[in-house]
Amino acid sequence: MPIGSSSRISLFRRAQGGNVAAIFALALVPMLSAVGCAIDYTRAAQIRSQLQNAVDAASVGSIAVASPGYVAAGTMTSDGPIPAGVTDATNLFNGGMAGKAGYTLNSLTVTVAKASSKVTSTVQFSASVPTTFAAVMGWKALTVTGTSTSTASMPPYIDFYLLLDNSPSMGVAATPADITLMQAKTGGCAFACHDTTTSNSNYDIAKKWNISTRIDVLRTATQQLMDTASTTAIYPNQFRMAIYDFGASSKTIGLRNLFSLSTSLPSAKTAAGTIDLMSVEGQNDKWTADKDTPFTDVFPLIDKAISAPGSGTSSAPLKYLFFVSDGVADESNAACLKPLSGATRCQSPINPALCKTLKDRGIKIAVLYTTYLPPVDNWYSSWIAPFNTGPYGPSPNSEIATNMQACASPGFYFEVSPTDGISQAMNTLFQKAVADARISS
Repeated sequence: MPIGSSSRISLFRRAQGGNVAAIFALALVPMLSAVGCAIDYTRAAQIRSQLQNAVDAASVGSIAVASPGYVAAGTMTSDGPIPAGVTDATNLFNGGMAGKAGYTLNSLTVTVAKASSKVTSTVQFSASVPTTFAAVMGWKALTVTGTSTSTASMPPYIDFYLLLDNSPSMGVAATPADITLMQAKTGGCAFACHDTTTSNSNYDIAKKWNISTRIDVLRTATQQLMDTASTTAIYPNQFRMAIYDFGASSKTIGLRNLFSLSTSLPSAKTAAGTIDLMSVEGQNDKWTADKDTPFTDVFPLIDKAISAPGSGTSSAPLKYLFFVSDGVADESNAACLKPLSGATRCQSPINPALCKTLKDRGIKIAVLYTTYLPPVDNWYSSWIAPFNTGPYGPSPNSEIATNMQACASPGFYFEVSPTDGISQAMNTLFQKAVADARISS
């Protein structure tokens, strides 16, 4: 019958031949020490894992959006440490280790700092874990260390300049239903021309019958854009807005500042509520002779109004120009892209070279093309139709749409027909700008 394990050990203890018992006793000490050290090491590794999880959470949390450190970074005009982030990271670490015992924290080192458009948080720890078995051999504690580094990109700061075409052509009825009603009330005209020489101009008719025109839709869209900017902003001063149009009347035609560049988006929304159609003094009025869309004059002026773009920091914002128009110039310009319809009257698609000047400075241009609607008259057929084939474009031969797209920075062109929403288009361009700026900055 085989001898069991207990029997073998009993025989081993009773063995008289040599120093077997002594050798076993000597071998047992290091064996037990090794097992004991393994237990101590495993326990220390478990505690280190808890500490590491805590510093990971602290480094990430201290630069999360809306965290004290992230918010503080947004108010800084230069690079440097962020004390609020250090305090927050320390609190997060302590909260993560609350109720956990079995260690002594030797040190906790936290650095949170802003550098350019980045915020970085580094949290390091050193702790002692007391031993049980290893203490017999003089190792009273094991030291565990760890570090965690997290980096977050700050949201870009952007200045938006809105250049809104409020020339008479933006008085066209906004939808097919509005066009039908407008024509019925005016005897065939779909444009709400704001003629101050009569008390019953098409503009007055449109107001009387609640006919929505493109300038009305643009006004509402611009106001809604301010709401979108407010809800999108992470910092209160992240976006600044400025609003320009082509003037209140043909008498004062030119670049008009409706709202100076400001972080007050509610004030910008209020100012947007004043956007309205340019008034004229009758057909072939004495001030401009109906030349009411002076792109060649306005673009150099808006170029001067926009300061040099920066890298997207609070002290050096990026610059975006939002240009909303039906894209047809009507101005005094001997260097017209098309044949003159009078001694100096130029009616032509916008010249993309006007936009290139701004883009060459690093200013991004977002273009919202409100498709030029062809009226039924001989003037349109003679002077506009040759470069605007098709009623609602863009058609392959529509130079208006082609030039408007050439005016835009890549990816920032949007066309709206009478049935499309200008507000949705403006919000889409805004969100594209913010996303593009985050990648570029």
